[in-house]
Amino acid sequence: MKIEINATQRTLQGTGASRRLRRTGRIPAVIYGGGKDAAAIELDHKEVFYKLKNESFHATILTMNLDGKSEQVLLRDYQMHPFRPVVMHADFQRVNPKERIHMKVPLHFFNAEISPGVKTSAGVVSHIITEVDVACLPKHLPEFIEVDLSDLAAGHSIHLSELKLAEGIELISLTKGGDRAVVTITIPRGAVEAAAEAEATAAAAVPEAKAEAKPKA
Repeated sequence: MKIEINATQRTLQGTGASRRLRRTGRIPAVIYGGGKDAAAIELDHKEVFYKLKNESFHATILTMNLDGKSEQVLLRDYQMHPFRPVVMHADFQRVNPKERIHMKVPLHFFNAEISPGVKTSAGVVSHIITEVDVACLPKHLPEFIEVDLSDLAAGHSIHLSELKLAEGIELISLTKGGDRAVVTITIPRGAVEAAAEAEATAAAAVPEAKAEAKPKA
């Protein structure tokens, strides 16, 4: 999926200049890395604001059209106004196709409705982690990583080491020895108590049934 973003060089800098820029519907931003000097740029607020709503914009290599030239970049950071829907600033990093990058990638969970823990045990899916840090070459960067819950039973979890990764992708947590749980299915407390009560009632009924069935002398 190709996502483009348009930018122009920013000549005026400083707090006052940035404030005036925002009043015109533009956003001050910076682009850095890739063996080049950092450069001050500006972008259209409306374009950036709506692209930020797209999950892929945060975890995909973007094509930045900067003054007639295209560069491959990553969105590294952005700042929002404390209480208004206004983007205040953005940071982009140039991408070198031959250098590995570190990036947060979202997890997409599917098949929860057919998992034994939900379908048979009436369990509830708990997403412990919703994104992971990956290391890979830019060409291997995925938009998201799928987590299949079709075989997950109640009381069990899927860990980082069980995720299916495409070629060339490493999970940074695993390289550091941390195999965290990603998702689990638990049985709600009310359901557990109801099941225990039903079991106790059934157990109590067995002696009574035996006593009624015992022939009189």
